[in-house]
Amino acid sequence: MPKKVWLLVIGMFVNVIGNSFLWPLNTIYMHEYLGKSLAVAGLVLMANSGAGVIGNLLGGFLFDRIGGYKSIMGGILISVLALVGLVFRHDWYPYVILLTVLGFSGGIIFPSMYAMVGTVWPEGGRKAFNSIYLAQNVGVAIGPALAGLVASFHIDYIFGANLIFYVLFLLIAYFGYKNFKIAPDRHTDVFRETSPIKKKAPFYALLILTTGYLLTWLVYSQWSTTISTHALSLGVTLREYSLIWTVNGLLIVLGQPIIRPLIKRLEHQLKAQMIIGTLIFIGSFIMVSFAGSFQMFIASMVILTFGEMIVWPVIPTLASQLAPKGKDGFYQGIVNSTATIGRMIGPFAGGVLVGIYGMKAMLLILTAFMSISIVTTLLYDKPIKGQQVKPDQP
Repeated sequence: MPKKVWLLVIGMFVNVIGNSFLWPLNTIYMHEYLGKSLAVAGLVLMANSGAGVIGNLLGGFLFDRIGGYKSIMGGILISVLALVGLVFRHDWYPYVILLTVLGFSGGIIFPSMYAMVGTVWPEGGRKAFNSIYLAQNVGVAIGPALAGLVASFHIDYIFGANLIFYVLFLLIAYFGYKNFKIAPDRHTDVFRETSPIKKKAPFYALLILTTGYLLTWLVYSQWSTTISTHALSLGVTLREYSLIWTVNGLLIVLGQPIIRPLIKRLEHQLKAQMIIGTLIFIGSFIMVSFAGSFQMFIASMVILTFGEMIVWPVIPTLASQLAPKGKDGFYQGIVNSTATIGRMIGPFAGGVLVGIYGMKAMLLILTAFMSISIVTTLLYDKPIKGQQVKPDQP
């Protein structure tokens, strides 16, 4: 990969290590240490994700308007200030406010990172986005394990550890991204154009595609919210639960050779990749709904991981292919915001359904909703049928 892509990969890796000190433990912290119900915790996470949606859209807009470097630096600086606040004040009201701010600032960063890797290495195709995806998940492999270790001494230390990694990310971005040049054929300032943007069919296709993406994330978010507390209630320890996420991250990296023959065989059939991955997702959530031991939770996560390895890199790849010139940031902002909306709705919906029907029924109900994403995958390219370039082609 080009040096610029490696710098983006390293930055994403450090960013996610910092993030993963908080997100797997948020529900546990609010429920076990601050004494709030799962439904209340879900509302707070909804506020965090709602702010993230705004941040995603703003980050995509800023990428197209002022460039990736400035938008990423802005998001990091806001995050650092919020984390400084959390280090000193993490009782209930400051926690809610500053967690919401972190959702907003983190939302600015992610679409800019994805848009930047697509524009500095456009010929990379799926490989470019897969590299960022892998960086995220190496961070996920390391972060929760470190978070569990830090929390075993004192859970309040996780805020300071998150701050340290964000300061490191700030240094990487400042010295590494400042002189990035975006390929001129991929980046024009469409916001200065006087005529309306034509050919809206690709945008409609993106909306259909990301509707299924949203539903998948709505269910996936249960792993860091309702499933976490359910696992603890069954006797799984906090360190064991953190280990589950470590297995997820390590398998994403070490499992690449296992899925490579399938990806190679379906290299030009991104739609088929998505359907296969979604079916694997469905199987994993059916299994976790019946899980009663640490071993079953691990097995469910292993199955889930193979599904996400296939599906997740395809979505930003298709968004990049669908994006008109100069709209990469906006389209990646849509992708990230729909995932964030799924994470926003998921915790609250899961918490309410658990209260009414119980854990097993909640997971089966939401898994049924996730199956709708197969339909959106089959239909998303209908608006652009007949055009010369099909979005399934690299």
